[in-house]
Amino acid sequence: MKTKKQPVLATILVIFGVLLILTAFFVPPLGVIDPTVLTAFGEILTFAGAVLGIDYKYRSKE
Repeated sequence: MKTKKQPVLATILVIFGVLLILTAFFVPPLGVIDPTVLTAFGEILTFAGAVLGIDYKYRSKE
């Protein structure tokens, strides 16, 4: 993957994740997000950001 595509991919992942969280406010039960969902989502975003950030840093050094 080219290094210019990684920030775009990271942005798309974050936007998609936020949309998933926002949809939880519009499906029954309204406004309730289970804590396990928030924890899993946070861990996934943290992992994706770390992997993309580390890879981007080392590729840009070359």
